[in-house]
Amino acid sequence: MATSGTDLLTRMAAGDREAFAVFYDRYAPVVFPLILRIVRERADASDVLQEVFWEAWQSAGRYDSARGSPEAWMVMQARSRAIDRVRSTRRRSRTFVAPLDEAVAAAPAADAARDAAEVAEDRGTIRSALERLPGAQREVIELAYYAGLTQTEIAERLKQPLGTVKTRIRLGLERLREVVRASP
Repeated sequence: MATSGTDLLTRMAAGDREAFAVFYDRYAPVVFPLILRIVRERADASDVLQEVFWEAWQSAGRYDSARGSPEAWMVMQARSRAIDRVRSTRRRSRTFVAPLDEAVAAAPAADAARDAAEVAEDRGTIRSALERLPGAQREVIELAYYAGLTQTEIAERLKQPLGTVKTRIRLGLERLREVVRASP
């Protein structure tokens, strides 16, 4: 008789690596195609798959069978992590303020000096505005825009509730907007 997913999770919570191997073999073929469909790059999908199963290993003791089957739990975890990866990738491709050399390279030669000065001034304005934020708001905004982390990744890194991270980002961005508008 095959071991149920719930039994495997119980054994995983107790540190049973063999149960984890069986769990992985059972659910990886279910969630990998979903992840691949969302992220569209095989290497990224493999990374996300690894993250999903690492989280399953770490949080196996918190699995609640009343909220769904192990398969549904893994599908939701995989979908969430894949979407986070897509958002993170998009965020990394769009920086908060364009790096100086990209802005200079994109400008016509005659305007390069003026554009470089404007970009440097903009960067200075943003840095100055960031320095005026409370430390907690500045930290989450820097992690989001400079490190390219998703809100979920920030919450995990800072060991803060996701709602707290979202609120700090929203309040920090509102305050940044006010400071930048007030700048000459």
